[in-house]
Amino acid sequence: MNAAIRAVTRYAIGRGIEVIGVRRGFAGLLTFALAPLTRADVANVVQRGGTMLGTSRSEEFRAPEGRARGAAVLRQAGVEGLIVIGGEGTFHGATLLAEEHGIAVVGIPGTIDNDVWGTDFTIGFDTAVNTALEAIDRIRDTALSHDRLFLVEVMGRTCPDIALHVGLAGGAEDVVLADGVDDVLRLGAEIERSWERGKRWSIVIVAEAGEPEHAFRLAREIGRQRGLEPRVCVLGHVQRGGSPTARDRILAARLGAAAVDALCGGGGVMVGEVGTQVVRVPLRETWSRRRAAPLELRELARSIA
Repeated sequence: MNAAIRAVTRYAIGRGIEVIGVRRGFAGLLTFALAPLTRADVANVVQRGGTMLGTSRSEEFRAPEGRARGAAVLRQAGVEGLIVIGGEGTFHGATLLAEEHGIAVVGIPGTIDNDVWGTDFTIGFDTAVNTALEAIDRIRDTALSHDRLFLVEVMGRTCPDIALHVGLAGGAEDVVLADGVDDVLRLGAEIERSWERGKRWSIVIVAEAGEPEHAFRLAREIGRQRGLEPRVCVLGHVQRGGSPTARDRILAARLGAAAVDALCGGGGVMVGEVGTQVVRVPLRETWSRRRAAPLELRELARSIA
């Protein structure tokens, strides 16, 4: 997100536009946490993870009264347009702010889950995949040395993209996206057949689910049914931090500049990337529609495991 904030700020200033930063997202907007941003303010942030402006959830902004208050703050501060970086929830609130109060809004997709409709990739996804992959490469050393089966749980409760990409890139035995009994039975049988062929270690990627200790429950089931002794590693929030990859920095720069151009054109859209092209997508569609997960990556990972 910092790379996007930097791009928006410097590109806008280069076009003679004053830039105001809102701290802590919509919650900060409601408390008038606004401050001018200069070229110097965004110096040396392109390599930093997270967001220099901070972020938070705002229950108050979910209500019409909260959004009305937010619109009043923007008008009082002389802000003519708003660029928001986030995912479905952020874009939902931004859409309602625009429709209810005529605020020009443009969205930049920024979420590690890669679950925003209208763009191939979101800012942060590539960094999260590479962070998880680095951890899995280290786990592989232990699996090889000790003849272990590891279940590695990655983030993405409502979107399996991280699990699918990490599973294929990490050479995983399989990627578990559901917690059904059939999946556990099939997985246990596949691992058992693999070990009968002489393979003495395996890594399985598990997409997090809505239940606590999802991967641990799967490990217990596999152990009970197949007599194996799986080990579990939950990567958790380590995937959300770290220095962004070159891919994410470039994507953030392209979308940041495109967002300024879109805002000057009236807003109401999200800027994204489809193929190699920057596109504009109606903001409402980004959260009212659902993108299809690339499930073919799981089949490929299974076939070459």
